[in-house]
Amino acid sequence: MQPSTMQPSTMQQSTMQQCTIAVVIPCYRVKEHIFGVLARIGQEVHRIYLVDDHCPQNTGKMIQEQCTDTRVQVLFNPENRGVGGATIAGYRAALRDGADVIVKIDGDGQMDPQLISRFIAPIISGEADYTKGNRFFQLESLSSMPTTRLIGNAALSFISKASSGYWDLMDPTNGYTAIAAEVARMLPLDKLDNRYFFESDMLFRLNTSRAVVREIPMEAVYQQEQSSLRISSVLLDFPGKHLVRLIKRIFYNYFLRDFSVCSLQLIMGLLCCGAGLIFGIDAWRDGSIAGVPASTGTVMLAALPIILGFQLLLAALSYDVMNVPRIPLVVSLQRRGGGTQLEGLTVMHGNRP
Repeated sequence: MQPSTMQPSTMQQSTMQQCTIAVVIPCYRVKEHIFGVLARIGQEVHRIYLVDDHCPQNTGKMIQEQCTDTRVQVLFNPENRGVGGATIAGYRAALRDGADVIVKIDGDGQMDPQLISRFIAPIISGEADYTKGNRFFQLESLSSMPTTRLIGNAALSFISKASSGYWDLMDPTNGYTAIAAEVARMLPLDKLDNRYFFESDMLFRLNTSRAVVREIPMEAVYQQEQSSLRISSVLLDFPGKHLVRLIKRIFYNYFLRDFSVCSLQLIMGLLCCGAGLIFGIDAWRDGSIAGVPASTGTVMLAALPIILGFQLLLAALSYDVMNVPRIPLVVSLQRRGGGTQLEGLTVMHGNRP
């Protein structure tokens, strides 16, 4: 899946005017940047939900008192719920108010609001259900990214490919996203991770729903803002969470909802590898006790099942890589049947609309 670099077409721009576009902005320690972010949000956006995540700077109250943009609605979380919890609060408000597409950007000024039209265009045209930013698409733009973030995001990208099932995506922690409202309604919002694993958890949930995700090239602006994400949190929390999502995804996609050749390859591959390891360890233990080296035949009896199992697991991996969702759940947000009124979303469940 190639990242989308095209500007919205004339028809897409016309449809944008008919769709209700909402923007969700989680706010925590962004008092110095938030007015600059709001000022750059274009007229294609109809509603802006600013979520004060129990910010110690009272950003939400400041916006209420000083902001004159009538599109802005301030929401307050009674306690700090993290970027995921704040985003979910914004999602719920946007869905309640009838938004068609929901965009999420951060309030620290690292994400250019003028790119919103690019993020929503593939959703409106029915090419994607969810779009996300990719800061790795243009190598020239990586020079502004701090080295620790660059290395960390590159490593997390590979791990996230396995846990989410979107093998063609990079930059999984990128928080510049857009989602079709009908797809958002299909997600278990109450089960999504509330903290910094939110974006990765979203990809896992989207894959189990067979949603199509497209990347939008973007540049991040790094100035003097301080990131609340701690490396220790990533190292301690993310690996276990990715492993849990990987196991769940495999079970959901290849055993609970479907049973395919990949399912057989996984079962036989694990059985062969396990049998070879158990036999080999047992033979090595017996030989060590008796002081007799293992014979060539014994070594081959242990090695062959492991080799066969490894090949079966590689075949299952190849199947999984090719099984990235390709048919959008949202068929189109364009005007249907030549009508002049937007008739909403066509959502596909399986192969039927």
